[in-house]
Parts: sequence; C-alpha cells; structure tokens
Amino acid sequence: MSELKANLLLLFAAALWGFGNVAQKTVLVHLDALSAVGLRCLIGGLLVLPFVLTERRLPAGPGHFSSLVRVGALFAVSITLQQLCYLGATVTNASFLVSTATVMTPLAAWLLIGERPTASLAVAAGLTVVGALLLSGGIGSLGGGDLTAILSAACYALWMVELGRYMQAHARPFTSAATQFLGAAAFALPLGAMQGNLSLAAAFAAGPELAVLGVFSTAIAFGIQIAAQRFTPASHAAVIVSAESVFGALGAAIFLGERNSPAGALGAAIILGAILSVAMSSRAPRARAALLAGPIQSFNAALAGAPAAWAGDRPAATSYPMEECDETCR
Repeated sequence: MSELKANLLLLFAAALWGFGNVAQKTVLVHLDALSAVGLRCLIGGLLVLPFVLTERRLPAGPGHFSSLVRVGALFAVSITLQQLCYLGATVTNASFLVSTATVMTPLAAWLLIGERPTASLAVAAGLTVVGALLLSGGIGSLGGGDLTAILSAACYALWMVELGRYMQAHARPFTSAATQFLGAAAFALPLGAMQGNLSLAAAFAAGPELAVLGVFSTAIAFGIQIAAQRFTPASHAAVIVSAESVFGALGAAIFLGERNSPAGALGAAIILGAILSVAMSSRAPRARAALLAGPIQSFNAALAGAPAAWAGDRPAATSYPMEECDETCR
C-alpha cells in the first residue's frame, strides 16, 4: 500500500469518527446514554472478538491482567462520559472539546510517568483553554455537557497513558480492544437496564445510529487503522486523524443544522491548531508516539503494533516503541 493510499484511508477513518458524533447525539432520542454506550460497545466488541484468536500464542508477560483491567476501566469511564456529554452539549462543541485529549495526554504522562512537557506543549495547552472558552461562550457559559466533554477528554488522556504502557509491554491490540468494548458494555448495559429505557423496542428504534456507532465508528474504523497506519509515519497519522473534530462539526452543520458564532468558530480553529501543533511535534522520542496521539488516534496507533509480531518479523517476547512497530486505534 502506498503512503498516499494509507493517508486517504486514515482520513476516511477520521470521517467515520467525526460523522459518528452526530449519531452519538441522535441516538439519545431513542435510548438513554448508558444503554447507547453499552449497545455500541457490545456490537464493536463482538465484531473484534474473533480476531483475539490471532493473539492466543503471544506471551502474556507479568502484570498482563492488571494492566488490561486498568485500560478497560479507564476506557469504560471515558466513553461513558463522552456519550453523557451529548445530553447537554452540541455535536460541534463536544467534538472539539473531547479532542483536547490530544493536549492533555502529554500532561497526564508528565504526572504519571514523569515525562516533562515541552514549552510548545504548554503554549498549546493554554491555547486550548482559550479556544474552549470561546467555543462555549465564556467560562460563565460552560454548560454541564461542555464540562462533561472536558472531563471525558481528561479520562481519555489517562487511558492513553495506560494503553501505551500495555501495548509496549504486551502488544495485544485485539485483546485490548475486545476487553475495552465488552468491558464497557458489561458496565453500561446493567445500569441502562436499571435506570434507563433499555428495551428491545428502543434498541430497534435506535438501530441506524447503533449500526453507525458500533459497526462503522468502532469496528471498521479501527480495522482501517490497522491496515493504513503501518504505511505512514505516526506524526502524519496524528495530524490526519485530528480532522475528526472538523468532520464532527461538518456533520453537525449538515445533519443537525448546528451553527456557531464567529467567536465559537474562532475557538474551534484555535483548538484544532493546538491539536495539530502537538501532533506535528510528536516526532521526538519514539516511545512517546502512542502517548502523544488523540483519544481515538492513540488507540489506533496501538492497534498496529502487533502485525509484525504475528508475521514473525520480531521475537514475540520483545517490546518495541510504538512508532517503530508500525507507523495506530478509541
């Protein structure tokens, strides 16, 4: 596959995620947020589950189970908060605010594993705060949905740090994906059944949205990443997949008629610029590649690390930096 074709596939995956944000909003017409998360993740998990068999011969290594539990728990909390934010936030605001995890992830890595952020990252973080305030209309106008989106981004940042540790130590992307999706489903579905409106009738009514979220935005998009990001550098991939927020805003304008004020549009542009600046500056130590990508980007960057081990190109028991392994998921 040529690098141009890989980049086009990455752009297509970003579009799947971005336009999928519209479905995350409209699915709430039929289902409560917890039920929507549970059913989406159940669909994605069942689609990924057969591929776990391809990793059955890879050595687990010490601490595999505990690391997998941490990754799965953080993912379940992150994706649940992301869905909940659509109860009070527009698709445009949520798309950009959740994407601020690209900036938060290196900060989380600094707090958790001592990787100091650069001066450019500090500037990007400051610009992101300014952009978020413009996008939401000022600190006094930050609604519950906007704050939930920011909290979701922070949880995604913590999740990516743990995911980077897991992939470097164990390199089992499909095992991680299936655990995260099915774990989130096991967490959300019982709560949806007890406190929401989970029922067969509601699930059938939300069928189109669940198909978009579970099949296209989850299983297919991540599968595209496995193929495409083996043929393009991580820094390029991060820039391309950051377009998810732009596609989310575009989808909201086309399908939901959402419009932003000039100040909001400026805020969105500032956030996107901060995200792209972080993505383009993530070329330095290779081991940081998985930690510097955005929520869906970093998970995708992790997923491409295993094919070389499957093909026998490297000893399965040896860990390698993520960018060296592929260069992908969410």
